This record gives sequence, structure tokens and C-alpha cells, in this order.
Amino acid sequence: MKDVTPLTEGWTLRHEAAAVPAQVPGCVHTDLLAAGLIPDPFLGANETEVVWVGRRDWRYDTVLGPRATSHERTDLVFDGLDTVAEISLGERTLGRTRNMHRGYRFDVTGPLGEAGAPLAVRFTSAYTEAEAVRAQLGDRPNSYPEPFQFIRKMACSFGWDWGPTLVTAGIWKPVRLEHWSTARLALVRPLITVDGATGRVEVRLEVERTASGAGRPLTAEVRIGGRATSVRFDGTSATVTADVPDAALWWPRGYGDQPLYDCEVTLLDESGAALDQWSRRVGFRTVALDTSADEHGTGFTLVVNGERIFARGVNWIPDDVFPSRITPRRYRERLTQAAEAGVDLVRVWGGGLYESDDFYDVCDELGLMVWQDFLFACAAYPEEQPLRSEVEAEARENVTRLMAHASLVLWNGNNENLWGFRDWQWEEPLAGDSWGEGYYLGLLPRVVAETDPTRPYWPGSPWSGSWDHRPNDPAHGTAHAWEVWNRTDYTDYLTDVPRFVAEFGWQAPPAYATLRRALPGEELAPDSPGVLHHQKAADGNGKLDRGLAHHFAVPPDFDRWHYLTQVNQARAVATGVEHWRSHWPVCAGTVVWQLNDCWPVTSWAAVDGDARLKPLWFELRRLYADRLLTVQTRDGGPAVVAVNQAADAWRAGVRLRRMTADGEVLAEARVDLAAPGRSVAHAAVPDDLLPDAGSAKEFLVADAGDLRALHFPVRDREFAYPAPRYDVELIQRGDRVDVVVTARTLLRDLLLQADRLAPTAVADHGLLTLLPGERVTIAVRGWETPDAEAVRAALFTVEPA
Repeated sequence: MKDVTPLTEGWTLRHEAAAVPAQVPGCVHTDLLAAGLIPDPFLGANETEVVWVGRRDWRYDTVLGPRATSHERTDLVFDGLDTVAEISLGERTLGRTRNMHRGYRFDVTGPLGEAGAPLAVRFTSAYTEAEAVRAQLGDRPNSYPEPFQFIRKMACSFGWDWGPTLVTAGIWKPVRLEHWSTARLALVRPLITVDGATGRVEVRLEVERTASGAGRPLTAEVRIGGRATSVRFDGTSATVTADVPDAALWWPRGYGDQPLYDCEVTLLDESGAALDQWSRRVGFRTVALDTSADEHGTGFTLVVNGERIFARGVNWIPDDVFPSRITPRRYRERLTQAAEAGVDLVRVWGGGLYESDDFYDVCDELGLMVWQDFLFACAAYPEEQPLRSEVEAEARENVTRLMAHASLVLWNGNNENLWGFRDWQWEEPLAGDSWGEGYYLGLLPRVVAETDPTRPYWPGSPWSGSWDHRPNDPAHGTAHAWEVWNRTDYTDYLTDVPRFVAEFGWQAPPAYATLRRALPGEELAPDSPGVLHHQKAADGNGKLDRGLAHHFAVPPDFDRWHYLTQVNQARAVATGVEHWRSHWPVCAGTVVWQLNDCWPVTSWAAVDGDARLKPLWFELRRLYADRLLTVQTRDGGPAVVAVNQAADAWRAGVRLRRMTADGEVLAEARVDLAAPGRSVAHAAVPDDLLPDAGSAKEFLVADAGDLRALHFPVRDREFAYPAPRYDVELIQRGDRVDVVVTARTLLRDLLLQADRLAPTAVADHGLLTLLPGERVTIAVRGWETPDAEAVRAALFTVEPA
């Protein structure tokens, strides 16, 4: 059997005369940070102090010690090098690389001598490479000022409207020596399908042979579901098909279970001795994309095991700008946060990474469908060499690597580039130059069809399905809804019903404790230097303030600004999701921008850069629950809507109350709704339950069990909220403190910011609306010094204008 020797110890990072210990996997920034040579770029404005790191060349050194092996062949294997590197062993140059998203293998067979041999990996600055390719091929339009489209590297290393500019270099994935004889598994492609009740794994494999192994008979064996199937062959490729009778189907979360089967591929020599092995956990399911035309336009609906699905999604960005720091535990924590918020689809965005297998393993287990972008975003990408061959090799390698994962349901060609070409004034400056269309409509669909024909491919997001419609036409295919955040108010989400909303969102700052850690010593204000530095969107704070002005009076201080921007973020996303979910099956999915952050920053995220849950996360938990109660406009007037994504029918008895701001019930009625499984039901609100148009003192409350929907006829700044009054009681229960709040007046969007009690404190509720006399218990953990006055200082609610 093949032997593997990890190369994780004994590395040194060098630049000119400087040398520091290096961690592998890792990157230059993290090594310099560990050595105390640079400040933490996540704190204050330190990002600007470390720009020089990305402009320099670096070298990693170690020594391959003398080795004793009986194997015929030794390979040096890098799973990932970031990005432009030359690898040498002693005086011999092994090769050069220029793609972060690929692995590399070099034959280093032979004696190393008693002292071993020096191994060096020399990294050229990504700027040097990108600028040289740009000079060679000519400039192209780009939404950002950095040259990221001229190098196959994580684009957001160069900064984004939520990320810092920290251009990395280093051995960012594991490196090892592999010793082997006769033959090894060079490529394993499992085509996983379902035929009736039978699960089928068709393993297509390729082998590499040593000189002595040429022509010798080999056996490929596949074991799955307690059964073994094998084939004997003497060439360099083989196909083995294994069937699993009565296979249990893998389902997205909320639709069924996620059974996974251990699949093991073993390569054996003519004596039956094992030479190499490959193993994954696989799941059996069918997946299709329904893009058929109808009276509303062109659909975009995921269909898994024949079940049509409204996708409750979030967009995923790299969870750290230094991705070598993302551990399996961190993937599990973040994706569990997604699942606990009701998410069933995660879109891996095209300016980031093909994530580690650890990411997709967790998605397999949790039933999180994965929409995987190919790595192109927000720019015109040249299609000439040296980039074209890198793009194809990268695509083939990553499609092969990821295709075993049941959670992966869609390959997507790019993020916003088809839209950019047509609607962002790219055509004229391109003047006929290549810009990526040949990738998205030619190369990539061919790679998917040849490599992984078991799942659908879509050319881009947004994309209407053809050039017959504008790429971001909401009536066709996928749409991105950014005009609302950029220029109008979130109530404009109500103006149309896209077929699938792949991006939309609203900003808010991170948690208070996150800001305090990231901006030590700063007097916080919306426009203080550190707060502005940790706001990367163009006119981001201006958009936040204009968004608030539509609904609230100008906040008097930072604390109120911080609270109200959190409220506005949650309200904005709720406005879109409630409206679009209520129009299922015309709209078949919403993918909120974004789940996570890569550093502490004001952004669209639901989970901030210190892993704290923003109020938006709690709102997603409500919005993405199987059952959602909402008040929407139907036939020109308010209607109560029951959205039922559960399999069982929902018979909802809805209690409707027209109330005044001081809690008086002016009218009351009951409406019965019957929503079959995976459907929507609605009924008009009776006329006598409707608050008077333009009333500043009346609102509608709809309750069905523990679900509540509210309808206010005017915006908050115009509504006559009473001065909030409430009682607070603390009850210690072991390692948690129950904060019991009893409302004495209407409390709209009450929020306990637990991290203001202690940086480690977390609460189990987000925004809550209480009617007079109602009580809520908020459980707080991680708070060792309970104090009622501290709770009052950390409680916020909407106040009179």
C-alpha cells in the first residue's frame, strides 16, 4: 500500500535577510503575525500597515531528510499553493505553478544523501503576476480596482465591499510525500445515480503506473452497502459499477433524512495486495433544474428526488481572509448556524474558493444543498493563455473532487459577469476582446457534461437563460436584487416576483462586542475612523443612513444607530423573504446575501466576523421555518398568508386583532386557512379589521399558535409609539440566566444585546414584539455577573419619534 509522509514541520519563511518559523499549511501573513512582525490586520486600521506583504516575494524552506523506502516511486504532493510559485529540490527545479485552486505533484524519486536535500518554494507576488498578465493581454472592465481577474487566485484576497485587501501567499493546503509502487489511483470519478429503488455508483478511474508496473494486470474493487464489485484491467483506466438495492434516499433538510454510505475504491495488484485506496461517504438522490417556460416567464426550480423545492438559502464567502485558518470545527460551527436558522441551501460564491472537503462533508450530513459557483466574479475575464488552460485544469480537478458529495446540487458558471457585460457598460471598452463568455457558455458546461453529468449546470447568476432577455430580468431564471439596497427602500422588494432571488440583502454593523474588540480604545460613532475603515461598501454608511431615514428619526447617538441599523437589516430581509415565499411556486427560492463574514466588518452578514449572531440570524430562523405567517397585499388589500413548506397540511386558525398603540382591541375576528403540504394559502383581512389608512395609532396583529404577523399602516417615524415601559426579572438557572421581560406598553422589536452584558454572553432570542401585558423569557448563557440594571442598559426597543 502507498505510504504517506506529511510535511508539516521544519519550515522557514524567508524574505531577503529575514527568516521566521513557518506553519504549513499557512500563509505569509499568519506567519508574520505569529512572529510579531506585523500587527493584527483585523484591528483598527492595521490593514493599511501590512499592504507591503502582498507586494513582496517570499520563500518557504525545509529539508527533505534522508529516507528509506522500498517503494519504486516518491512524489512530492501539494494540495494547494497560493499562487505563483517555483518549487526546487536541491539544485533541481521541479516545476512552477500559477493557480491557487489546483493541486500539484512532482516526481522526486531518488536518493537524497545523508544530509537530505533542501526543498524551497519561492512565491512571486500575486500583484507581479497579475499585472504582467494584464500588460500582456490588455486591461478588462472590473468592478473593483485590483487586477484579480488576471490570476487564478481567491479574488476577494484583493478586497471586496465587505473584505479587506490582504493579498496572501503561501502553502495554504497540506503538503506530503507519497511513496508507491506498481500503480496508484490518479483519478476517481464516481457517477452516483438512482434507478428506481437501486442506488448506483459508477466509478470511472485512471491509474498511473511505474515503469515496472506497465502492462501488469490490476484489479479495481468498489465496496459500498456491504457489497463488493470488482473489475480486472491491464490499461490505465477502468470502470466499476456497484449497485445498492433498496438504497435510502438523501434529502435536503426538512424533506427527509440524510443517509450516507461509505464508498471505498481499492486498487490491487495481480496477487491481491492493495496498492492504493480512495474513500468517500456518498448519498443517493436525483437532482434536476426545471427552467421551463410558463405564463410568468422562465422558471428556476430545484427538483430533488422528484420534489419541487423552494430554496431557503444563504450566500457563503470564505470564512476567513486567511483560509488556511479555517478548521473543520469552524466549518461545522458556521454551517450548523446556517441549518439552525432554517437554511437548506448554501451558495458558495464565485469570488472565493472551492472549499475544503470538510465543508461539503458537513453539508452532506446536515442536508444543506450546495450551489457551487465556478470562481469568476464581477469582472471581465480574459480567455487567452496563460489563463485558459489553467481554468480548464482547475475546473476538471474540482468537479472531480467534489462530485461525490450528495449535497452538491448545482454548478454555476460565474457571479454577475454576464450581467456586467450587458448592463454595466462593458461592451464598448472591451471592443471585441474576450471577457469570459466562452468559459460560461462553452468550456465550463462542456467540462461538467464530460466529468459530472449527474447534476445541472447554469451559466451564471444572474442569468435569464439566454441573450433573448436581459441577464437580470426577474421574470426569467435567477435575479440579483441590489437596486433596492443601493438606491431605494426595502419596501420596493414588494414590486415584483422574481423566479429565483439568488442575491439580495441589507447591511448592518457587527455586534457591539465585536466592534469593541476590533476597534480598541476608539470612541465609537457611525463616522469614527475605525467604524468607517471597517465599512468597505461604496457609500455604505450613507446607504445605511438613507435606509434608516425612510423609517426612523435620526438616531441621537451611536447606541441607537447601532440598534436601529440592526432592526432595519432584519426588517429589509423579512420584507423580501415574506413577500417572495408567499408567491411560491412562481418564486422558487431566496438566497440571502450573506451568511458569514471573513473579518469584523459592517456588512450584509447574519453571523459577524467574530461568529456572533446578529438579529438578522434570528429573523432568518423565523423566515425560513417550515411554516410562516405573514400579511401581504392581495387583490389590492391586506391578506393574511400561511406559507407551509412542511409535508403535512397546515390548518391555521388565525386570530386577527385591530389594536391601538396603547393596547386597546378595537375589533377581533378569526380566519381559518388550510394550506396543504408545500403550498400557500391566503385570505383577505375583513374590512372591519383593517387599520384606518394612514392611522398613526392602529395596527393589525395576526396570531396562529406561536406564530405572529404584524401590519402597521404607516412607517415607524409616523406611528404614535408610547414611551416604552416594561419590568425585568432575572432568574438564575444553573449556567444560564433567564431574563424575564413583561411589557407594560407596546414594545416593538425589543432586543437584548447580550454581548453588552459580557463579550461571552449569548441570548436565545433576537427581535421580539410584545403587546401590553405579554411576557417573554430570554435565556442568556456565558454571563457570570447577572445584574438587572445591566440588562436594562442592554435592552433596546423602538421609541417614539
